[in-house]
Amino acid sequence: MADDSDLERTEPASGRRLDEARAKGQVPRSRELGTLAVLFAGGGTLMLMGDSLMGHLEALMRQGLTLAPGESLGGAALFERFQHEVYGTLLAFLPFLAVLVVAAVGSSVLLSGWLFSFEALQPSFSRLNPISGLSRLVSLHGLIELVKALVKTVVVGGIAAWVIWGRLGALMGLAQEPFRQATAQMAHLTGTTFLLVSASMVLIALFDVPYQLWDYNENLKMTKEEVRQEAKESEGDPHIKARIRALQREAARRRMMAAVPKADVIVVNPTRYAVALQYQDDRMRAPQVVAKGERLVARRILELAEESHVPVLRAPPLARALYHHAELGAEIPAALYTAVAEVLAYIYQLRRYHSAGGVPPAPPEALPVPPALDPGGEPA
Repeated sequence: MADDSDLERTEPASGRRLDEARAKGQVPRSRELGTLAVLFAGGGTLMLMGDSLMGHLEALMRQGLTLAPGESLGGAALFERFQHEVYGTLLAFLPFLAVLVVAAVGSSVLLSGWLFSFEALQPSFSRLNPISGLSRLVSLHGLIELVKALVKTVVVGGIAAWVIWGRLGALMGLAQEPFRQATAQMAHLTGTTFLLVSASMVLIALFDVPYQLWDYNENLKMTKEEVRQEAKESEGDPHIKARIRALQREAARRRMMAAVPKADVIVVNPTRYAVALQYQDDRMRAPQVVAKGERLVARRILELAEESHVPVLRAPPLARALYHHAELGAEIPAALYTAVAEVLAYIYQLRRYHSAGGVPPAPPEALPVPPALDPGGEPA
């Protein structure tokens, strides 16, 4: 039975869990940051473009309300002029709207990076569950959202009232100014008001952004059991991996044993180590180790050599050096060329003796094995 602590969400979210949440459209979002960006962008744009925007709207209004002498507007002409005025108004506001869109999207990208997910657009009936909605309202998240709403109402509303009250005289004086000058002044006052109200949102955004990041990471935290399960899924079950490695070792051992009958000689120590050597002068630059092993594997190599009539040479120093310093399937070290050459010369003489008779060759003794390659000289 799992420990209760393993079921508590105490572990930070893994990279895989974060990627899965991001694929579902679950990223940290701060509405306060977006509101702040849109207010600043809108206020700044009105201050910079207010004069030209009002001038363009005034020109459109004059053009729409001006009739040439003798001109009359029927139904089709009236609709065409109305359509022209609407298009002109949209074109006049297009830069302003573009700035607002860039500010809204940029604030979201700044916090969570670029993300487009269709899964977030799919309907979720769980959101319509009144019980789930009630639980969200009475949760810590709901309490914090309520506090933020109250703070926004007090702070933003208070600053907005203060700003408007301070400019009440200027607003009332717009009625006494010419239309062109009044509209430009109105745009400037509106932009200034937006910026001052936006400044009140800075403190709220500075609190909301770290909170949203913290809340996002808290919701994605994992239990220790989930961490272990994810590691098992990503890296594989240890038992299965051990079984695969065992099968791979067994397959490699079978391939190695299949190469023993093709060897030219087996060098032994005499039973602890066994190394099978093969040399083909037309295909190999130097002799190669086709099989090697110790203890039980060495005994099996000797059994196969006896069954296949492969010569066996007792040379403990050379056997130890080959076992420890020659890789399976690779050429022997250059430092052992001379010793192995004497062994192969003896094997060739032994073959000639078996085929033609004569005096049997004497096995080589005191083979020149460098002491650095002989690891300690274990007892036979």
